[in-house]
Amino acid sequence: MTAIGHNMKRFREELEMSQQELAMKIRVGSATIDKYESGIQTPDTQTILKISTVLDIPVSELMQEESHI
Repeated sequence: MTAIGHNMKRFREELEMSQQELAMKIRVGSATIDKYESGIQTPDTQTILKISTVLDIPVSELMQEESHI
């Protein structure tokens, strides 16, 4: 799982939003959200901006690598 996929899933779940709800809000298929979250596919810059807006988090936080301390 990529950092962006992991963070996307975490923030989406914190908002109690389904993959389908997020997909509708950013105008992609729910299968695409699943691919982003599992790391199979990486969203382009425009999509990352849409995701950060919908999830109400800064892009930097969405893309931040998890620290393993």
